[in-house]
Amino acid sequence: MTTRADRRPVGVFDSGVGGLTVLSELRRRLPDESTLYLGDNGRAPYGPRSADEVRAFTSECVAWLLGQDVKLLVVACNTATAQALPLVRDQADVPVVGVVRPGAVAAAAATRSGHVGVVATAGTVTSGAYPVAIGEANPAMIVSQQACPTLVPLVEAGKVEGPDAEREVRGYLEPMLAEDPEIDTLLLGCTHYPLLRPTIERVAGRGVAVVDSAFTTAIAVEDLLDALLGRTDLSGSARHRIATTGDVAAFTGVAERVFGDRLPGVESVRLEATVSLKA
Repeated sequence: MTTRADRRPVGVFDSGVGGLTVLSELRRRLPDESTLYLGDNGRAPYGPRSADEVRAFTSECVAWLLGQDVKLLVVACNTATAQALPLVRDQADVPVVGVVRPGAVAAAAATRSGHVGVVATAGTVTSGAYPVAIGEANPAMIVSQQACPTLVPLVEAGKVEGPDAEREVRGYLEPMLAEDPEIDTLLLGCTHYPLLRPTIERVAGRGVAVVDSAFTTAIAVEDLLDALLGRTDLSGSARHRIATTGDVAAFTGVAERVFGDRLPGVESVRLEATVSLKA
């Protein structure tokens, strides 16, 4: 379905650079849709923060994106999705897509043994969102979770390859895979982690399928546009904006790994205090 009626951008929010993996897949699958990305790098990582902090920060970021007149909102942060998605839906007057359910469905479909490993931030693991979502997709699944608190700061610092990345990934994956050797599918429950994917795949081994939510989230957005809003035909004139609350140079250095010369100029944003989401 194609329409010229709604040229507003699709808004994408993450705590930092991780959601760029979702944004990249959206731009690949929906080349005629304009996009607006906000990374809250100034307050990343969200994983170690309290649920109240995550909800408050998410509320401010969502308010900014809604103020830019987006037509659909993608919460491309697993921690924010796990801690605040229902509240975001109450706040927003546009359709909202989170990243937990699409990734969980993909993992449940990929496993042959019925044993799925989930690596995520401490906040996402504590929420229990992935075991619940995977169980909804297939109640017979056995799910093991591993919090990986050092991986997001590693990615935000641009250290996605080399001995530091290898050491940290091994420290998390090897004990989990040793405890349950039947795990044949590893779900990356944080949108930062696909930037470490070559290292993760090497450590996990060839017998473990690595699944992330970027591809499946893009499909969910595509389906939602078709069902509710229609796609926009901009005939190659789609506009893309990327903004961060943190250091622009540091953000750009990591973002260039994802987009190369397709990266638009990165804007600096200062969020004003807004009314926080209700608990």
